[in-house]
Amino acid sequence: MTTIDAAELRRRTRELLAAHPPATTGRTDFLRARFDAGLAWVHYPAGLGGLDAPRSLQPVVDAGLAAAGAPDNDPRRIGIGLGMAAPTILGFGTDEQKQRFLRPLWVGEEVWCQLFSEPDAGSDLAALGTRAVREEAHGDWIVDGQKVWTSSAHVARWAILIARTDPDLPKHRGISYFICDMTDPGVEVRPLRQITGEAEFNEVFLTGVRIPDSRRLGPVGAGWKVAQTTLMNERVSIGGSRIPREGGMIGPVARTWRERPELRTHDLHQRLLTLWVEAEVARLAGERLRQQLVAGQPGPEGSGMKLAFARLNQEISGLEVELLGEEGLLYSDWTMRRPDLVDFTGRDAGYRYLRSKGNSIEGGTSEVLLNIVAERVLGLPAEPRNDKDVAWKDLSR
Repeated sequence: MTTIDAAELRRRTRELLAAHPPATTGRTDFLRARFDAGLAWVHYPAGLGGLDAPRSLQPVVDAGLAAAGAPDNDPRRIGIGLGMAAPTILGFGTDEQKQRFLRPLWVGEEVWCQLFSEPDAGSDLAALGTRAVREEAHGDWIVDGQKVWTSSAHVARWAILIARTDPDLPKHRGISYFICDMTDPGVEVRPLRQITGEAEFNEVFLTGVRIPDSRRLGPVGAGWKVAQTTLMNERVSIGGSRIPREGGMIGPVARTWRERPELRTHDLHQRLLTLWVEAEVARLAGERLRQQLVAGQPGPEGSGMKLAFARLNQEISGLEVELLGEEGLLYSDWTMRRPDLVDFTGRDAGYRYLRSKGNSIEGGTSEVLLNIVAERVLGLPAEPRNDKDVAWKDLSR
């Protein structure tokens, strides 16, 4: 049996490049070949885009391919698939589901979205009311309900979906997890225009959507457990993504400070230094968190990273608007559009300031994440909850 170490990965990377030169191989063909060679995500099982190698060795492959000018899979466009759907399918999917979905997901041939949040559930995701009823004749599930704040629903081929399958059980126990076909005629996607002017998010209406039982992930009624895998990975992918020094929100304001000395004041200097240090601490903490992932699935610590991400983005973007003075009040383009990807730092200072307001809501509100950190990281007493053993149908709504 070949031991997969850094040297072996470099050898396999060279073989991939020799067999499929990036200069003469189409982008999709190259990405498919990379997946089949086990160099997509090296820690995944052999045959599913990986080699059962340590997760920490992925940068060895990425660096070799980047140096050769190989294309990537545009991770910002397919972030929900890569960061949330894939680890959930890997952890709970059948062999058939893994073979069907993981390759086109990683290559970017199929975009995914996440049908979790609902307008009537607020921050209490477990209170969701979308129903999935088992059809006796065929065993399919018929889904009716509404989801909201769904990024990329307008371009998605598939969705990860949680729905209530037993209203007689307490809210956390009567939920099941499904893969939903976004091309089903019962799926209606409507844009939600945001404060930025864009409609990056959507609301999704599900009316008589038929989902075969073969697209259920995990046992019936175990959807909350499956969803925890999705949510923990989501918070790491949002708050703990790998970025270089002065990457992310701190980069544009640091460049403005260096290039526009006439804007500087002593007070702004002190605030920028403080936020620069905090951003660097958060970046290094994220790197440490990713190293810990080598040992297994992400834990509640990812909630702390996502909390820091939201707070820093909002404070840094606010400082940037102040630094620019009157220029910071300008907004370049309010055109209504439906972008293909989530962009936290693009465009201008006004866009960054407004877009960052959503960072404390998406991927779990900061208030909910504070509870998770308090209870599951710090071990503090849980808040009293009088609805844990009450059937969902009997809850006040």
